[in-house]
Amino acid sequence: MTFLTARNILISKNNNNIINNISLKIRPGELVGLIGPNGAGKTTLLKSLLGIVKPIEGGVYLNNLGINTLSRNYVSKHLGYLAQGAPCYWPVTVKQIVELGCLPHTYDTKKREGSISNIVAESMASTGISDLQFRKVTSLSGGERTLTMLARCLAGQAPLILADEPVTGLDPSHQIKIMQLLKNQVSSKTGVVAVLHDLNLAAKYCSRLVLMSEGKIHADGVPDTVLSTQNISNVYGIKAKMQYLDGQPIILSGSI
Repeated sequence: MTFLTARNILISKNNNNIINNISLKIRPGELVGLIGPNGAGKTTLLKSLLGIVKPIEGGVYLNNLGINTLSRNYVSKHLGYLAQGAPCYWPVTVKQIVELGCLPHTYDTKKREGSISNIVAESMASTGISDLQFRKVTSLSGGERTLTMLARCLAGQAPLILADEPVTGLDPSHQIKIMQLLKNQVSSKTGVVAVLHDLNLAAKYCSRLVLMSEGKIHADGVPDTVLSTQNISNVYGIKAKMQYLDGQPIILSGSI
């Protein structure tokens, strides 16, 4: 079972604290939404959890091991990363991109023995992109490209997936499809962390929300608790009108 922990991390840029003394534990069995206004530090926190950005104080630990002391191959076997905008500038096919997700297991004998092709096929099927496998990635729409990069993550079979704004800029159909796919990955042994801006999507699909403001965690808990009118007012500076549908909070409108 994979655990990811941040302990009192401080990240600074140009003498400004972007992440200020944050502690956070990510466990399997959760779809965690990192929410908050622009500039709150969500993406920086996500990248620190991946070991891409190194804190100047505190540390990030993967299975109780300092993440910046571990090989990238070890990290990749435990953490899948879906980058913001799912960028890809190579004129390669969808299938080739998904195959890259298997790289952490290239030297694993059990994975080599005929199973990698099955993993790739299953990953494309689960994301609904099998029909696109011979298309060039550079010819895809934004939603198709995000699904391709998500399939690459799934092919890596990492217990934790960390996604940076996976639905930003996509049409509602692709937003719902991708959020449902992320939710489907959650089990007793796997989990997902996603940076999100749409609070209603976050409330619907996430089991836990971490609300950030000015580099700190303002609230952490279930959506019903975190998405209170008071928290939204304090962090976003708006007066929100809330209703509940099937026990989930829905933000109908707001004013400044």
